[in-house]
Amino acid sequence: MKKIILLLSATVVLFSCSKVGKDEYIITGTAKGVENGKTIILETQNETGMVAIDTVKVENGKFEIKGKITEPAFHTLKLESAETPIPFILESGEITIVIDKDSIQKSKVSGTYNNDEYVKFNEEIKVVQKKLMDFQTKNMQAMNTAQQSKDTAVINSLMKQFTVIQQEVGEASKAKYIGYAETHPKSFISALIIQGMANDPSVDTKKTEAIFNSFDEALKNTKPGKAIKAKLDQNKAPTTGAPAVGDAK
Repeated sequence: MKKIILLLSATVVLFSCSKVGKDEYIITGTAKGVENGKTIILETQNETGMVAIDTVKVENGKFEIKGKITEPAFHTLKLESAETPIPFILESGEITIVIDKDSIQKSKVSGTYNNDEYVKFNEEIKVVQKKLMDFQTKNMQAMNTAQQSKDTAVINSLMKQFTVIQQEVGEASKAKYIGYAETHPKSFISALIIQGMANDPSVDTKKTEAIFNSFDEALKNTKPGKAIKAKLDQNKAPTTGAPAVGDAK
């Protein structure tokens, strides 16, 4: 009985430690080496481009941003004077961002389900696409030299090899995207993948619909989820001027 009481007490402590309520987020940031007073800008995208929705100042290598959001959405965090923003998924929960001021691309985002999935998925895609990146790195100098000397034989050979690898990596990447969406019915990344599939006329609509139907209701009710549903319904609708089913003679 004492063990049960202790377990329940621990559970209460765990729940009480949460810093955010429903539809709230808190971004806890670390910016080691960044001078005090530097601005951190939280941005989102609208029809005209990226717009700032909040700004804070770095103090003693740290910063914090709080707010409310009803569903996941891609945002960026930008350090004043840095050219490259940090992409992440803003969603309800406690998000941790560690800024690498010397190499913004190496900054780390963690703390919520969708951000952890986003980081993991990107790492897995890098592995799939490594062969193509390695080919580009290995042959960049040879291509530049061939272009300068107008050596069409070398240029054509490298382009032919590149095209073959590009097609191979493209097919592997597509399989990776579909496989991820099939096995992650709660992930915001899955919704974005299927949204892309729904807008691609070369993709089997039944496949797209089957994966979408497997999603959790919360994911279906996000903006990408609703866009997918609208596109699938549009694809099912009879073409204007076409006879309705049963009217064809």
